Amino acid sequence: MDILRFATAGSVDDGKSTLIGRLLFDSKAIFEDQLEAVERTSRDRGTEYTDLSLLTDGLRAEREQGITIDVAYRYFATPKRKFIIADTPGHIQYTRNMVTGASTADLAVVLIDARKGVLEQSRRHAFLTTLLRVPHLVLAVNKMDLVGYSQERFEEIREEFTAFASKLNAPDLTFIPISALHGDNVVSRSENMPWYNGSSLLHHLENVHIASDRNLVDVRFPVQYVIRPQKATDPAFHDYRGYAGQVAGGVLKPGDEVVHLPSGLTTRIASIDTFDGPVEEAFAPMSVTLRLEDDIDISRGDMICRPNNQPHVAQEVEAMVCWMTDASKLAPRTKLTIKHTTRTARALVRDLHYRLDVNTLHRDESATALGLNEIGRVSLRVTQPLFVDDYARNRLTGGFILVDEATNNTVAAGMIVEAR
Repeated sequence: MDILRFATAGSVDDGKSTLIGRLLFDSKAIFEDQLEAVERTSRDRGTEYTDLSLLTDGLRAEREQGITIDVAYRYFATPKRKFIIADTPGHIQYTRNMVTGASTADLAVVLIDARKGVLEQSRRHAFLTTLLRVPHLVLAVNKMDLVGYSQERFEEIREEFTAFASKLNAPDLTFIPISALHGDNVVSRSENMPWYNGSSLLHHLENVHIASDRNLVDVRFPVQYVIRPQKATDPAFHDYRGYAGQVAGGVLKPGDEVVHLPSGLTTRIASIDTFDGPVEEAFAPMSVTLRLEDDIDISRGDMICRPNNQPHVAQEVEAMVCWMTDASKLAPRTKLTIKHTTRTARALVRDLHYRLDVNTLHRDESATALGLNEIGRVSLRVTQPLFVDDYARNRLTGGFILVDEATNNTVAAGMIVEAR
């Protein structure tokens, strides 16, 4: 059974937390005591209905303010598929949290209040999901009950958003009219909207095709750890040397010829081991241990790939960066630590080309720095060669984070556009 990671996004009060609560409730994914606690809190607040948003807004500050602040992760499963949900904040000052939640998502659900239509924050989040190369985008037009389940209103919003999305790189876009509060078109089709011929949200989530989204062409295996058992009681493991990590792309099989970077030495895969025993093939995002036929000096941060299909070996990269701290700004000459796959190096910001206005998509080339939640294109110089692909080709080998050397705090997330 495969896993679908999806993130919810949208403006404040568009009903993201309520939608997830409805999904969990209607798919029988919450326990009785959780439901009782939510019902009790709802009664204490004087609401006439069970406020399902309380299932995800876990922070006390979130419940008191009625907003989502942090990214809340929830897990549930149906007979067809397992799901990991990232409930991301709608407020503009928590854009960094939304970027964090969407960065690993296979699909994003952008909610729009049917009464308000496409807001600035709706456009912002839709743009961010396409910038982060989330392969599938669902526009859920919520609170249809408050506009009389109007087909005309739904079509207006669809046309407006389609016009905006034409400027974006949105490969798969689906529109679904819903009412998260009443459950219309969330888990099952709604009788209140007979004019809608599509599937419910859950049916779409269960059946959207994600296997082809992962890069199965370019073999990429960043080495995370070298396994050398210290006390091998079994003679077969006495000379065991394995290279553990997560497959970041392609398909690996025993007998395949591979090359090690940075040395450039070639060898073949002797076996692929997992916790449950050897396997005949490994592909993203499996975590495995490779054994090679030849002894090569390999350590953490190195890369195993195909001789005729190698990543860029680069010390200068151009990237789109989202700045995530208010303690400092990103400006030319800033020195930071870069973490890319399993490799860590020092990086210098050589240039800030422009700051991007996420609402208008305008490029401000006069910008001299990036502040909290701002996004721009930068040039970085790195002390060690990185083994990178363009983010558009591989999100794992094309993404990185920047860390403040003094505080060890993550201050930025980046997406590689070009490598030299």
